[in-house]
Amino acid sequence: MPVVTMTVNGEARSAEVEGRTLLVEFLRNHLGLTGTHVGCDTTQCGCCTVHVNGVAIKSCTALAVALDGAAVTTIEGLAQNGKLHPMQEAFREHHALQCGFCTPGMIMSAIDMVRRNGHALDERTVRKQLEGNICRCTGYHNIVTAVQAGAAAMKGQ
Repeated sequence: MPVVTMTVNGEARSAEVEGRTLLVEFLRNHLGLTGTHVGCDTTQCGCCTVHVNGVAIKSCTALAVALDGAAVTTIEGLAQNGKLHPMQEAFREHHALQCGFCTPGMIMSAIDMVRRNGHALDERTVRKQLEGNICRCTGYHNIVTAVQAGAAAMKGQ
């Protein structure tokens, strides 16, 4: 079996995996990073979203061996020195979750959205770009508000 090595949340991590091991399985089962959730295994729900080399991807359809050498950031890697990332803080402040299952993927997608579109996000843009992330509990209003607030708070970063 191949050994896969990645920089995960700033730390070099390696594990022996089968060639068919998905990134989400590598993170959860081999590294114990369970903040990245498994929802649909078909890239439709978005709860498995992580950043690979600075870009958001859905980890349920990416092979770990294909990402050997990559830099991966998960929801666990966002907070620094005990302080939540501005997007995490915005989700907390604006009550943008109910059960919380989709929240890690929403946050990771939202951060990537800011990277691609800037800090001044209108409601239409946020809703359109969150289409690949499904929340089964809320009506998205607070999620949209949180993404806009988080985007604005990230301006200094």
